[in-house]
Amino acid sequence: MVPTVEWRDGAVRLLDQSRLPGAVEFLECRDVAAVARAIKELKVRGAPAIGVTAAMGVALGAQSVTASDVGVFSKAVLEICDQLAATRPTAVNLFWALDRMKRVLSAMCEQPVERIKTALKAESQAILDEDIALCKTMGRHGASLIRDGQTVLTHCNAGALATAGYGTALGVIRAAWEQGKKIQVVADETRPVLQGARLTAWELMQDKIPVTLITDNMAGTLMRQGKIHLCIVGADRIAANGDVANKIGTYSVAVLAKAHGIPFYVAAPYSTIDLRTKSGADIPIEERNPAEVTTIHGSHPVAPQGVAVYNPAFDVTPAELIAGIVTERGVFKPGELAGQFAS
Repeated sequence: MVPTVEWRDGAVRLLDQSRLPGAVEFLECRDVAAVARAIKELKVRGAPAIGVTAAMGVALGAQSVTASDVGVFSKAVLEICDQLAATRPTAVNLFWALDRMKRVLSAMCEQPVERIKTALKAESQAILDEDIALCKTMGRHGASLIRDGQTVLTHCNAGALATAGYGTALGVIRAAWEQGKKIQVVADETRPVLQGARLTAWELMQDKIPVTLITDNMAGTLMRQGKIHLCIVGADRIAANGDVANKIGTYSVAVLAKAHGIPFYVAAPYSTIDLRTKSGADIPIEERNPAEVTTIHGSHPVAPQGVAVYNPAFDVTPAELIAGIVTERGVFKPGELAGQFAS
């Protein structure tokens, strides 16, 4: 699989997902501003991938701090964390990764600055390595939910592109395929940024997993015709009560699945579970540029100029619509998460 994010020659190297599927291009981020811009402009996206990228952004920024005094150095690194935290509000993995980097900084407050810089870089790499391992474990747990011959509907992109590698929802699908199950995938386009059309379809085709692309408003018809057997999506934040924030349109898919008696699953690592947020009502929902709705890729108008636009990037799916949440520890009912991940 093409690496989503990695260290390369002293830079944070990112696959530019805004260019897919037309071109496979990479960004060489050599300062914090470039990393922050890449996150904000969706050059890198997907909650786990954002978390890994933010951690590497902290480590990258720390390398450029020239202060030898630990107090001055620490203050500068915390300001870097604040800069990255301001990029996107909904994906909790971003804040989880930044908190983890801050803990390393705090634990080494008596150490020389150069040693702290080395530790921060090592921690960011550890976050990347752990993410890949967690996704593979999650995939093995979730694969048991998919039977041979079934068709799975997924929304947005929760694959290797949305993580450090392998994927969450697509990791489950990928694991089932690797087990020899002859499955089919239906990917909805995921307006307005078309992550399903541009990214999920591309990624599955790279792995030669059968995929059919549909528009977002076709899902209900396919369910009614018996052509969808289960749904699985990723998540950007899961509240303590099991409510799930994910890409806008996820809630609609979940409602349709419930109406047609189709199980709806969510796959996410522990870093996406936010026990400090009681319910979905408390999750901040990012609103994005109206041009994402009124144009295709900012250059092809599809709406009259000046029309009012509402463009939330995420919605919340209530826990009662979710059959199970796939994690690296197993598959749980939404209400079981708090007990499983409280520690």
